[in-house]
Amino acid sequence: MDAHREYQKWLEYPHLPEPLRQELISIQGNNEEIEDRFGQHLHFGTAGLRGVMGAGLNRLNIYTIRKTSWALAQYVLKQGGDAASNGIAIGYDCRHMSKDFAKEAGLTMAAAGVQAHVSPYLCPTPEVSFSVRHLHAAAGVMVTASHNPPEYNGYKPYGPDGCQLLPDETAKIRELSQEIDDVFQLPMLTEQEAQQRGLFHWTEPQVRTQFVQAAVEAVKFPSIPDQHRRRLSIVYTPLHGAGNVPVREALKEAGYDDVHVVPEQEEPNGDFPTVKSPNPEEHEALKLGIRTAAELQADVVMGTDPDSDRVGIAVRDAHGTYQLLTGNQVGALLMDFILGRKKAEGRLPANGIVFKTIVTSELGHAVAASYNIALENTLTGFKYIGHNITKYERTGEHAFLLGYEESYGYLISPIVRDKDAVQTCLAIAEMTAFYKSQGKTLLDALQNLFERFGYYKEELFSTTLQGADAHEKIEAIVENLRENTPQVQGLKLTAIEDYLKSERRQVDENGNLSSSVEHLKLPKSDVLKYLYADGSWLAVRPSGTEPKLKAYLAARGKSPQDCDAKVESMRQAVIQRVNDKEPKDKEPKDKEPNNREPIRTAPRPTVGSART
Repeated sequence: MDAHREYQKWLEYPHLPEPLRQELISIQGNNEEIEDRFGQHLHFGTAGLRGVMGAGLNRLNIYTIRKTSWALAQYVLKQGGDAASNGIAIGYDCRHMSKDFAKEAGLTMAAAGVQAHVSPYLCPTPEVSFSVRHLHAAAGVMVTASHNPPEYNGYKPYGPDGCQLLPDETAKIRELSQEIDDVFQLPMLTEQEAQQRGLFHWTEPQVRTQFVQAAVEAVKFPSIPDQHRRRLSIVYTPLHGAGNVPVREALKEAGYDDVHVVPEQEEPNGDFPTVKSPNPEEHEALKLGIRTAAELQADVVMGTDPDSDRVGIAVRDAHGTYQLLTGNQVGALLMDFILGRKKAEGRLPANGIVFKTIVTSELGHAVAASYNIALENTLTGFKYIGHNITKYERTGEHAFLLGYEESYGYLISPIVRDKDAVQTCLAIAEMTAFYKSQGKTLLDALQNLFERFGYYKEELFSTTLQGADAHEKIEAIVENLRENTPQVQGLKLTAIEDYLKSERRQVDENGNLSSSVEHLKLPKSDVLKYLYADGSWLAVRPSGTEPKLKAYLAARGKSPQDCDAKVESMRQAVIQRVNDKEPKDKEPKDKEPNNREPIRTAPRPTVGSART
């Protein structure tokens, strides 16, 4: 692609919105910026398209939205049957341009002859997944960039089962989009024209009501008395996002009356002015919620991200202070609670199954095994969990009970096929109310899990690179790790799993890889996982949405201190290997200098007290 020719075409387009034109004028002569914006197209990652908003083919703007929407419409038309009339359900969150992008997507699809059902108000990601199924739509789109900074937005496509499209499906959409030579020449309809043709509809508000009611019916436990719910005090923050209305409605419908919203973060705001990042994984994001909870002496703090598909929590301990829990810990707690309650209520199916990702703690595996419930690992990305739910629903082999990932995403009921913070906030409230009725906190319940199954600790750290070739640099780092195994002091390596090569190799007593290869059944993905004799492991992968290397550290030990030491050893091993200019266990392939910046870690905050 000739980036400068494409840049000039955009600059000379007479109908280009003035803000985009001024952007292009400001980068005249900046070859690196022009190449970054016009030398490549946005690509589908772990959760659809995601990128900075602005002018260019490698940016989110009305033209790249139209291009992708036209391709998605063609993909739907190729399905034949009633796909075009069933249409596409579209939703959007609080980010800048989200509603505009959603409307542009709908009008583009209408121009292609596919009905568009666009939400009349901002909505959470799980509501779009629900709407696809509820409206019997052929596909869905959520306009969101999840927890990314304010300058980002995204485009997440769904199939008719309400699950995010898998890579082979998004590859077909990408191929169709590449057939579009000129994004400025795509046919468009006005809203009036599209509505007159019956091809553009604002979704009925009843869909929201039905989504909330379905979530309450699916998640609320009959064995928990209403008085226990009334005694629970909750502080909730939507972090300026889309969760405010549906989360509060679900909690109220279920019987939770003592719910307080953080006032500074209640209203939607795409600038996210009260946080550095609207990411519930980060301690700072829940700071105002914890402050509010301390004033009220609330039992639990919940915070959802901008599109309300993920949730983070903090729990009040016996001393009145609030402790954050990780996604791994909340997932294991939810699993133990849900399986335990369903067993007590006589509702635990013998063919039940739970899902987690390959970079999620093995504590969940131990919990599932204690109930004789099958657990299946998937690749990172909730689309794989959603896909497996649909697969087993069709075969009847397994009944879905829970899906979760370490990055604070959970799904309680298959009425949705993506992670769902609306369901999860209610499930966490049910769990907290249940333990409170026994005089316990979630910290007590977590300690009980450790006493039953051993101590576990997980941590994620990452490094982000800049520039047009940042993704390529990250891939090179992973390739170096593929060829040069991190040496972790004090841990015995027993196997290496390479998900790009779809192979698992055992490691012998002398540290040598076995010549025999076990084939991995999961789809190919650029993930490396190192497994150790004590049950600890570490994994590395490039981010699917940002130019970032992610390293997952997971320790299993006899005590919290034992886990801490193992996590630190793994961290140092990865840092040393990534920063090595010339690996000490392998001759370098060339003598060129390594100009890569040293890795800078961004660890998650320490979570919980010493015992957790």
